Amino acid sequence: MCTVCVHPCVYASVLYSCNARYVSVFCYKLHTVKETPQTTDEEVGAFTKLIEAMGFTGPLKYNKWKIKIAALRMYTCCVERINYDEFFEKCSLPDTLNSWFLVAQLHVWMCLVRMRQEGRAGKYMCRYIVHSMWEDVEQRSKIMGIDAIQRKESMKVMTETFYAALFGYDEGILSDDCVLAAALWRNMFNRQCEDPRQLELMVEYVRKQMQFIDALDGEDLLLTGEVKWRPLVEENAQSILKVPSLTYNDAGL
Repeated sequence: MCTVCVHPCVYASVLYSCNARYVSVFCYKLHTVKETPQTTDEEVGAFTKLIEAMGFTGPLKYNKWKIKIAALRMYTCCVERINYDEFFEKCSLPDTLNSWFLVAQLHVWMCLVRMRQEGRAGKYMCRYIVHSMWEDVEQRSKIMGIDAIQRKESMKVMTETFYAALFGYDEGILSDDCVLAAALWRNMFNRQCEDPRQLELMVEYVRKQMQFIDALDGEDLLLTGEVKWRPLVEENAQSILKVPSLTYNDAGL
């Protein structure tokens, strides 16, 4: 992701400022951390359940710092391995920070869905993926010159948008394409999509992307956080989604 100069003018809202999506704020040096498995399964005792109920985290399968690094890498994959210009063009979205955030949160959500399948360690990782996202958004708004009061109000709006989107996308991915299309129309398109082909494109993208990311090895994701994404547009993408047809012998069995 390239870094460009941001206009010094103070904008009225963080939601309508251009080019902020190019600001790379996660230029951290990712130190190699020795993995140290701490438990061998998901069975936890009463004490662990108690301290987790109090808001603390019990022993996890891998070193917590290692999981945090993997979470940062996974979030970085959501912002640096996506062709945002293509999304803006194909979906007729304005080139603003708000549009960047809506596309980014869609990919963050897909990562959260995948990592929640990895037990307690995966859920712990989800917390830091979201934490990385909010740090990124806040740093981008600071670089753009948004004052503290406006930044606080904008972050509040974006937080509400994010958690509403999570519920909508969760419902959509568990339902049929009509429900998923409705969730995308409300959240990503902000109720302003008039071209059904754009919704069709995004529904297909989410379905094939979820199928692809579900096939990734959970242990690798916990240890590295490396996620690759399928292209937004590709030839014969529907073939990825088709269930293999059944074969029969001569007797019809």
